[in-house]
Amino acid sequence: MTRPNNKLDLRRAINAVSDVIQNRPSPLREFDQICMKAGDMVLQTSLIAQRFAGRKLVFMGDGDSISLCLAYLVRSEILTEGPETILVLDFDERIVNAVQRFADREGISGRIQSRLYNCIDSLPKELLGAFNAFYTNPPWGAHNEGESVAVFVERCFEASTTDAVGAIVIADDSAVPWSQKVLARTQKFVLEQGFYVQEMQTNLHEYHLDDAPDLRSCNLFVRSLPDRKLVAKSYALHEQRLEDFYGRSQNLRVHYVRDTNRVDYGKAFKDTYTLELLEGIT
Repeated sequence: MTRPNNKLDLRRAINAVSDVIQNRPSPLREFDQICMKAGDMVLQTSLIAQRFAGRKLVFMGDGDSISLCLAYLVRSEILTEGPETILVLDFDERIVNAVQRFADREGISGRIQSRLYNCIDSLPKELLGAFNAFYTNPPWGAHNEGESVAVFVERCFEASTTDAVGAIVIADDSAVPWSQKVLARTQKFVLEQGFYVQEMQTNLHEYHLDDAPDLRSCNLFVRSLPDRKLVAKSYALHEQRLEDFYGRSQNLRVHYVRDTNRVDYGKAFKDTYTLELLEGIT
């Protein structure tokens, strides 16, 4: 198992990840956006930085902001190695803008970029086979037998070179039957698509999840088989694959989440509080 860097300055790492968390938008539960807890984000960032050092890495969705953690901790010299370049693809414009805003402010836009994209659409031609590493933490597929996981992973495979590696983050709990079924289906799907499971790190991450606070996820690390062929063309999803995408009766019907009002995510929103002034003072 790849372990986090033993020389990691934990205090600096936690503070840097805290900067990233302050920047990211609040999760939208109706789209199965749930956030990994801060300590696990530090561990995950260190693991992925070592695994994908020097690679061109694509994120298929990134509500956690692991992508920014990678770029920021490398730039801050908290981590000594990491991906060469990172592209974040997400259908939530708030996430896309948050990545761009943070990257511009911290001077890391040369390492990380973001782009609006929904996996319902075919992958843009210029992205086919353009990356030798991928990362995805997709909707976990509790009510669609893991089809939502397969969709995100399929898009990752389309973006991958013939010598690619990847990380799939999905639910992993022996007490939750659907998570085991989704894990089994995902591993089968990976083999069918010309990849194999290189390693599985079980019960690794905790989340801010009110209705299942003990549910954890695993890292499923995969690698392309030697005879795998590049994907020549990408296709839009047919309607059957959109059913229960984000949960029971939560079909994929939203194309993009738009960022309507610029907010400072590190400060309290004005409509969440009122001020009661002292009497007799002008």
